[in-house]
Amino acid sequence: MPLTTESRLAPTGYLRRLRRGAAAVLATAVLGTVGAVLPAASAHAVGPAQLVYMTDAFAKTFVAYDLSSGSVAGTVPVGERPGPVAVSPDGSQVWVGNQFGNSISVIDSATLTVTATLTGGQYPSGIAFSPDGAHVYVAENRAGHAGIDVFDTATRTVSASIPTAYSVSALAPTPDGSRLYAAVSGDVAVISTATNTVTASIPTADRRAIGGLEISPDGAKVFATNVNTGTLSVVDTVTGTLAGSVQINRFAGSLALSPDGARAYVVATDSGGTGSLATVDTATLTVSGVLAVPAMSVLADPDGSRLYVTTSNRDMVVVDTATSAVVSTTPAGARASYTVLAPTKAPTVTGLTPDHGTTGGGTTVTVTGTDLTGTTAVTFGGVPASNVTVVDDHTVTATAPAHAAGSVDLTLTTGGRTVPAGTYTYQRPAPVVTGLTPDHGSTAGGTTVTLTGTGLTGTTAVTFGGVPATAVTVVDDHTVTATAPAHAAGTAGVTLTTAGGTAPAGTYTYQRPAPAVTAVTPAQGPLAGGTTVTLTGTDFTGATAVTFGSTPATAFTVENDGRITATAPAATAVGTVDITVTTPAGTSTVTAADSYAYAYDFGGFQGPVTNPPAVNQAHAGRAVPMKFSLGGDRGLGILAAGQPSVQQTDCTTGAPIGTPAPAASAGGSSLQYDPATATYTYVWKTDKAWTGTCRTFTLGLNDGTTHTARFRF
Repeated sequence: MPLTTESRLAPTGYLRRLRRGAAAVLATAVLGTVGAVLPAASAHAVGPAQLVYMTDAFAKTFVAYDLSSGSVAGTVPVGERPGPVAVSPDGSQVWVGNQFGNSISVIDSATLTVTATLTGGQYPSGIAFSPDGAHVYVAENRAGHAGIDVFDTATRTVSASIPTAYSVSALAPTPDGSRLYAAVSGDVAVISTATNTVTASIPTADRRAIGGLEISPDGAKVFATNVNTGTLSVVDTVTGTLAGSVQINRFAGSLALSPDGARAYVVATDSGGTGSLATVDTATLTVSGVLAVPAMSVLADPDGSRLYVTTSNRDMVVVDTATSAVVSTTPAGARASYTVLAPTKAPTVTGLTPDHGTTGGGTTVTVTGTDLTGTTAVTFGGVPASNVTVVDDHTVTATAPAHAAGSVDLTLTTGGRTVPAGTYTYQRPAPVVTGLTPDHGSTAGGTTVTLTGTGLTGTTAVTFGGVPATAVTVVDDHTVTATAPAHAAGTAGVTLTTAGGTAPAGTYTYQRPAPAVTAVTPAQGPLAGGTTVTLTGTDFTGATAVTFGSTPATAFTVENDGRITATAPAATAVGTVDITVTTPAGTSTVTAADSYAYAYDFGGFQGPVTNPPAVNQAHAGRAVPMKFSLGGDRGLGILAAGQPSVQQTDCTTGAPIGTPAPAASAGGSSLQYDPATATYTYVWKTDKAWTGTCRTFTLGLNDGTTHTARFRF
């Protein structure tokens, strides 16, 4: 039935109504307020809580519920009608107020056993620990006396009592422990913990009964639910006045705040007794959402991600605050109006070794710190690690997952708490070079070399004997091309560098470039050889051979890198050959510049004909014997086509007149050879009409040479 508690009820009237059953609604209103304001909770790192402690008034039990497994971790029998529950900041002990038993059960959280039962407390309606855990505040509602007893946790005895004007339904100490806020009937009493005296009383929207009491994270406001009017009141702690209120439903009870204080979660009940959970925007004091769940109490996880709601169906409902969706519903083992989150000791990470590894993952990382027992996850940039192993309370190992290159944040989760664990840098794996093609080139550089392997993406440098290559191009992760720099002859180690490191890439042999012949002087010589020929070019140093055609030079001397003198060998036939030079780097390429012509050893025209520049006097119409020697019998096919020939010339200037014409032979004779004198003779028949003119006789040979004699007729 709905509670109709009168304004400022005397303690006895208040107690009488609670015992008659109207307390059920008020108990719902008070749910979890002690646990919600425990200062230890706000100090936790982000991550879901593990345990919820609750009391079941009708079963006379204390229940520990494990959120991680969604099951009851233990049940402890306590006194008559257990109600308010509080846990010490270090989580070692839990105090339960047995309202009908007028006692307090002290429970060891490690063993889940009652270690002490404190008597004398009259209808304890609220319990809260001081932030340092040295004191416990217990609200009592004795006949004719309402107030708060201050217990010394070391001796478990009352060290002081704080009288209040009316009954106290909820307690909330400030995080620094300097003040204690108490729900006194419908007012918020401000208590100095230094003097244990009430210093102020601030009215709420309804001055009868308060169900839930919460302090904003900045301490500037106190939120209180008004049971009988279904409102949420906001008290300004600076001005000591009511700052505002919002209507939630017909009745309002348990209250929890988000860690940032932006939202208030209120258990509400309509006039028909149907429960729900309302979300209030604390900035605008408006209801932003209502979840249809038969709620009895609500707790907010310190990370703000979850709400833990007990229901009249004896269930624990977990709600995702981001989506307002129910994550899970499991049996809670109690019909609980009073709940509190058990503090979990956040792990502390002090070391990360190594703090870097390859993008492929697989590096075993050791995380060191304190309170690491129970570690369930390690993440690298949000990606879960594998093989997470708890070595001991100070050491956890994990295998880094694959990740893109760069720095990522590590987190470690243990005891339901997630904490930062340092920064890990992902590096591309060190490159591996498996091939180098070609593996040799000229000392002048310029050779395009292809390197193959793995992990070559991001290559920043290739060096040859410490000298940087040019035109370094990453084709893909397996191929890089680079232009070899100039380098002295010999072998040079090649390296390739990426962000992942520098790798050996093989050995490259620098060779002097093959020689090149650019000029030949003179460019012709006799078949008999013996001509001293000067070769001009490049890279002649170390020359091992000079050849004329396919015949080695009789001798050669390398005068410098660009000059060789060589003695032409004898040849068996006239014609042009290529002179090549060979060094250890190779043989010069044949070009037009290295041509050398073998010619007949023409000794000049013999008497009676004289050679230029002399001009022979002759009688027109008579035959002139043109005799010459070629150094031996070269056969009669020595004449070039159309040879010999005759050309009229200007007797003064020697300039040609007209066109050449074949030189006629006397009596139709042809070229003759006299072995006895090794002399060739061509009897030239002149024309009588040439009288008074000048003519040039030209002997063209098939070795490409021409020989002339001048005549005046």
